[in-house]
Amino acid sequence: MTLPDTAADRNAFALAGLRIAVGCLFLTFGQYKVFGTQFTLHGGFQWWINRFLQGGAAYPFMVPVLQRIVLPHATAIAFLVAYGELAIGLALVFGIWVRTAGALGLIYMLSLLFSSNYPGAHVPVWQYFGAALDHSVLGLCFLTFLASRSDEVLSVKKHIQHAYWKSGDPGHASI
Repeated sequence: MTLPDTAADRNAFALAGLRIAVGCLFLTFGQYKVFGTQFTLHGGFQWWINRFLQGGAAYPFMVPVLQRIVLPHATAIAFLVAYGELAIGLALVFGIWVRTAGALGLIYMLSLLFSSNYPGAHVPVWQYFGAALDHSVLGLCFLTFLASRSDEVLSVKKHIQHAYWKSGDPGHASI
């Protein structure tokens, strides 16, 4: 593999590296939830939601959503979270459906931010940003994947497109 020689190529590789790194994080988070049962079937998800509610970590507008929608459907949502994290991780690592993964990851990070990062009602504005660093940074990564072409290099999608073009079948190159 040769090193990129233009600024655009270096940026494409940097975005692809970020995409793959975030994908690996989500593969790590998703795999233990999917392949284990503690999070999905034995109350792990409910424990986290109750911790957010009891600790005052949820933004006030999210409290009724967590109590009336999320907790009554906790097992189904736990499976959605587990398989969603795994799917986002796979999409990012392999470079397929990256924009879809970016959109879903951004929605997921905003949901987590508003469910678990409330610093309190009477704190300075800067503390809202400080409390949300873990989810806001990943949210910005997902926004970047949504807005960019981070799948241009180091991706299965690009490899398949290249193979189709070489085979003389450009009609199937838009994966």
